[in-house]
Amino acid sequence: MRAVTTTRRRLPAGPLGLLAALAITAGSLLSGLPAHADEPTSPPTTAQTTAEAPRVDLILDVSGSMSATDIEGKSRISVAQRSIDEVIDALPPEAQFGIRTLGATYPVSDKAHGCQDTQQLFPIGKTDKVEAKTAVATLRPTGWTPIGLALRGAAQDLGTGSATHRVVLITDGEDDCAPPDPCEVARELAAQGTHLVVDTLGLAHDDKTSQQLQCIANATGGTYTDVRTQAQLTGKVEQLVNRSTDTYKVVPAQTAGTDKCASAPLLAPGVYSDREKFSEHRVYRVPVRPGQELRASVSVALDRAVARDYGVLLQATDQSGQELVRGTDAGSGRTDVASTGVRWSAPAATASPSASASTSTDTAAATAGQSVCLVVSNSFAPQSGTQADPGLPLELTVAVTAASPAPDGPAAGLGRGWILLLVLTGAGLLTGLLFGWVARWRIAVWQEN
Repeated sequence: MRAVTTTRRRLPAGPLGLLAALAITAGSLLSGLPAHADEPTSPPTTAQTTAEAPRVDLILDVSGSMSATDIEGKSRISVAQRSIDEVIDALPPEAQFGIRTLGATYPVSDKAHGCQDTQQLFPIGKTDKVEAKTAVATLRPTGWTPIGLALRGAAQDLGTGSATHRVVLITDGEDDCAPPDPCEVARELAAQGTHLVVDTLGLAHDDKTSQQLQCIANATGGTYTDVRTQAQLTGKVEQLVNRSTDTYKVVPAQTAGTDKCASAPLLAPGVYSDREKFSEHRVYRVPVRPGQELRASVSVALDRAVARDYGVLLQATDQSGQELVRGTDAGSGRTDVASTGVRWSAPAATASPSASASTSTDTAAATAGQSVCLVVSNSFAPQSGTQADPGLPLELTVAVTAASPAPDGPAAGLGRGWILLLVLTGAGLLTGLLFGWVARWRIAVWQEN
């Protein structure tokens, strides 16, 4: 049996004590796992592959407050327009991209119409970059901020489908037209199972706006960013658009881990999504047969403000709770995701004629395979005022392949070692004979002279 631990990012030295505490806590939790887990009669959950192109709808706030000049001496709307232009220039050819506005038509003096003011500026589809940039350039700060209605409009723009769709909201204020409350709209969209993720970017920095934008992002598994500079806005929007492009081909299957291996969902190779509460552990099962290698990784997204110094732990255990291998990752608030992974090879099923009855039983069990328990634990803690529900979004990737050959041990390399030894011995013998002959010749010459 061979166990190899891999991590996807280098661990900082600072939080080692935290990880040790996390490991102890997880170990105590795992000690309560059942001694046996019966296999379910239903097939394992599987992920889904789709050929859909990525679809992104960008919502731009064009309300009156966007005329404020407080971002590096430039107006908020001009900063947003320039960033969107750069994002459009960098769009990949396959991207399905659209733009929706809010507050772009009716003035502040007309609240009745202004609070219904959201419209599609550029339809979602293959992007005519010149046309899209021209449409953005014509926008001027005008009216109110109906974010809730704009989110519903964006969901309609994106339509239905099996792939995850992304909304990127750029705004400088909270919704001043509720109802509908934008947080409730976000929860409503998430409950519909439309695979809609809303990422929010705030250009203003007051607490009420930040809390509302965090709430919208949290409800859909998106991220919130407090934008301070032109470069930060451009970089973040490009990152979000590229994230959709990179991940649209595989739609994570939704699953729900449990706190016990016996009741954990049985997973086939694929990609899965779940949510994990702060300082929680969730368990999943993967069938692994003799001669196979389990490879698993987990990424937990920091979609809200969390306390500094945290860790993520991924363990593979047998059904009795005995640890097989672990992977850890730690951070201190300087990244928006924590990831780690593990590899574990099942022992080959071999039977010896002289094996005892107990050994035969073990071999038979190994031949039938076993369910390896994957345990995801975290030591995240919410910052003051941050909502704990829903849990943090996590993505679990599972693969089962033929076991990699084990590294050669000392015995395995004896053949090559003996050959090298013989060569070195022969070379040493010849060198000794040569030096001996030269020495004797020199002595003979010295005696004659």
